[in-house]
Amino acid sequence: MSQQTPHETAPVALVVVGHHRSDSLTAAIAARAAERLRQAGYRIDLLQLQQEGFEPRNQVADEPQYDNPKPVYSAEVHALADRLHAADVVVPVFPVWWFGLPAVMKGWLDRVWNHGLTYGVKPEPMAGKRMLWIGLAGIPDHDPNADLVRFLLDNTLRRGLSEYCDVTDVHTLALFHSEGTGLTGNTRERHFQRFFERVDESVAKLLAG
Repeated sequence: MSQQTPHETAPVALVVVGHHRSDSLTAAIAARAAERLRQAGYRIDLLQLQQEGFEPRNQVADEPQYDNPKPVYSAEVHALADRLHAADVVVPVFPVWWFGLPAVMKGWLDRVWNHGLTYGVKPEPMAGKRMLWIGLAGIPDHDPNADLVRFLLDNTLRRGLSEYCDVTDVHTLALFHSEGTGLTGNTRERHFQRFFERVDESVAKLLAG
């Protein structure tokens, strides 16, 4: 009988990137979170939705089957659900556009977080997992509409999605003024450095339980 290596038995962190550019700040923040998790002993599954060719538009094959205790969806959805189920920690990272999710991230939720795959069956497929939602918003944190960004993270995603799917250990991180408009020189550099420091802090809190 073959024995698993320590790497193969390490807990898994699924880091999901919801941006079309691999050189974006969103991708860099995701990479920072992944590195901190790797340093903590996690095996990283980096899911770059756009780069992997994920189709965010709903498919007939993936319409919820509420009357089927063992629903069968498209092969793409089941493959992505397997990666989600294999993860101990899930960290979606995305830009906040119009106070909501970019289409590719919304499609991942609509198609993969489906009935029978993440909720609606016993035992609960997502119970016991930990999540950290990271959203990058262009507006500053003192903007009158910053509360809409916080609502997206703390209500729509934490309460309405994670907790609905039996994930109770959920953290959120909003990074404001992500375009750095009006900032120059050392001020701009310190502003973005603080982003990475806050990612470090949030990952540490996530792992502390």
